[in-house]
Amino acid sequence: MITVRDLVHEFDGERVLDGVSLTIADGEWVVLAGPNGSGKTTLVRHFNALLEPDDGEVQIGGVPAAENPVRARTSVGMVFQSPRDQFVAATVGADVAFGPENLGLDHDEIDRRVAEALGAVNMADREEERIDELSGGEQARVAIAGALAMEPDHLVLDEPFTGLDWPARRSALQRLDTLAADGTGIVFVTHDVRDVLDRADRVVGLESGTVAFDLPPDDARQRLAEIDVRVPGPGAG
Repeated sequence: MITVRDLVHEFDGERVLDGVSLTIADGEWVVLAGPNGSGKTTLVRHFNALLEPDDGEVQIGGVPAAENPVRARTSVGMVFQSPRDQFVAATVGADVAFGPENLGLDHDEIDRRVAEALGAVNMADREEERIDELSGGEQARVAIAGALAMEPDHLVLDEPFTGLDWPARRSALQRLDTLAADGTGIVFVTHDVRDVLDRADRVVGLESGTVAFDLPPDDARQRLAEIDVRVPGPGAG
């Protein structure tokens, strides 16, 4: 479970998050929606201790993320808006193995995790391919695999479809549907709720660093326009 209590974060004296509180249960699919600059990315970077609060607290499974960042990053996998920002190796297999290696796992366990993670994103047997030679959609899938190899309880995706065409989006959505069905919690961060609104259990609307609403998808449709998020037509979410 991810628990956020009265979270405050400032950059250069500007308050980006202003007392945010919310709870995300294991296995939930939550859409975190809001316009650019609303604090979405800042919020989720506290989930695995990439940022530390100026006030308030984020707990992962009851343990403060800032006190045990390794535990937080094992429990909460993160996929950034630009996959290139998180790649640390030249080849697919080496990059996906990086996280498990840093956990000190044995080689057999690392190999198992890499194989299963790549299989989950339809990239099996492509460990030796160079990442810089992949398409944007393939790079996005490798980034997801890298997070999955940590076997997280929650997978956080920050604007993961930026720059992807529809076939790549569709492939990624199919993988996310499978993960959600298997019990992985999904936190999908976006200013464009197409394709994900109707998949969500909840929609949390963020505006100017505060929670504007926390509602089921059907109810959230009526509120999204209020925070400058485009509302898809019926059946388009």
